[in-house]
Amino acid sequence: MSSGHIRTETAAGIGTLVISHASKHNAMTLAMWRQLGDAVTSLAQDDRVRVLVVTGEGDAAFVSGADIGEFAQQRSGADAVAAYDQAVTTAQRALARCPKPTVARIQGICMGGGIGIAAACDLRFASARARFRMPAARIGLGYAYEGMQRLVTLLGAPTTFDLFYTARSIEAPEAMRLGLVNDSIAADAFDAEVASRVALIAQNAPLSLRAAKAAILAALDASAGPAREAIDALVRQCFESRDYAEGQAAFAERRAPRFEGR
Repeated sequence: MSSGHIRTETAAGIGTLVISHASKHNAMTLAMWRQLGDAVTSLAQDDRVRVLVVTGEGDAAFVSGADIGEFAQQRSGADAVAAYDQAVTTAQRALARCPKPTVARIQGICMGGGIGIAAACDLRFASARARFRMPAARIGLGYAYEGMQRLVTLLGAPTTFDLFYTARSIEAPEAMRLGLVNDSIAADAFDAEVASRVALIAQNAPLSLRAAKAAILAALDASAGPAREAIDALVRQCFESRDYAEGQAAFAERRAPRFEGR
């Protein structure tokens, strides 16, 4: 039985999901895909958590993709393929639709399903030593529509064509240039820099972040007409909140605000 699993940690308003399967460079098993979706949902509902961070165990890999070793049993035959793909879609959709900010913290190898997980997050910070590859065409598997749509939205069609057609590896600086990651950070400064940026997010007003995320996601999807009313309600909630009053008071008193999310 695989030792792979998803571990969660919470501290200082930050919920961390650790993808742990170090013996296989954090390759995702079917069980891990299912655990990931459940873990995201759980942290999204935890009032203590203001921002979610997804990272891999250790510094050798974020996620090296799916665990190909289990494909013969878990991804063979129409029913098994459908069940597996549904687990992947559900996990990535949970991240993409999470109402709280999500951050991918990427070190080492990030390939295949790892890119899909990272692309489902709002922000992606990579160590300058990270390496990225989409090897689907080297394995012979298809990539589901929803994940592909997310990559095209993020990268544009030409870059997505390039990465899928060639299955070439790219380093973090090129990944940043292409828009796959927000920043490529020197390895010796990576831990401190990412921790600092995540802490900045966690310190901000949760209701404001929620409203901003909802509006940004709706702006990416022109078909989300009814979302406008829901976003307007979230914006009104910000102005009616204690945090709005606290933000003004903190500004006037020249101190850091203490937001409560209400």
